[in-house]
Amino acid sequence: MMTNLFSVFDPSTTFNNMSLNWISTSIGLLLIPTSFWLIPSRHFMLWNKMLLNLHKEFKTLIGYKSINKGSTFIFISLFSIIMFNNFLGLFPYIFTSTSHMTMTLSLALPLWLSFMIFGWINNTQHMFAHLVPQGTPAVLMPFMVCIETISNIIRPGTLAVRLAANMIAGHLLLTLLGNTGPNLSVSLLTVLVSTQIALLVLESAVAIIQSYVFAVLSTLYSSEVN
Repeated sequence: MMTNLFSVFDPSTTFNNMSLNWISTSIGLLLIPTSFWLIPSRHFMLWNKMLLNLHKEFKTLIGYKSINKGSTFIFISLFSIIMFNNFLGLFPYIFTSTSHMTMTLSLALPLWLSFMIFGWINNTQHMFAHLVPQGTPAVLMPFMVCIETISNIIRPGTLAVRLAANMIAGHLLLTLLGNTGPNLSVSLLTVLVSTQIALLVLESAVAIIQSYVFAVLSTLYSSEVN
């Protein structure tokens, strides 16, 4: 039962021993009509306004005045690709790449490593000072260094696990409810369909929130090395 339940997350479509499911990570961008980018529409204006608000917020979180507009593009792009894949996984028979640690850790680990390398090379004194919070008693300083170091090391893991776990939880609940459908009466089936629609709306909100949380935390981690 557990094997069948979690098998919905298996990348099972193969061609010449190569999984085709991971292509869904970027194939959706090809399905967006060219007119979306060329002709200003209501959806384009809404998307553009959301990205502009994200740019202003990320610029504030990074926290230094000399930032140029391109400095927040990496986090806006990160938000966009995660949200796109989260939404894509809500459609039937489409592989959810963000429910796998392979995908989420591939996003979180390179970012964290680049922040750490940049910080320790260019702001070594600041990075050492960050290991001991201001006002820490001298007796507790060795323990605080250990705690802060461990907290820093597990950051990419927490980013990856948080995103994957939230995606898995909602999809498992929808799968469990869907498997009980054939055994229910017509009246209970109506209740089940209504519940699944409500959960689908909730999962849509989770898709946006989790991509936003991932991007914001990555922005905060980058601000600590400056």
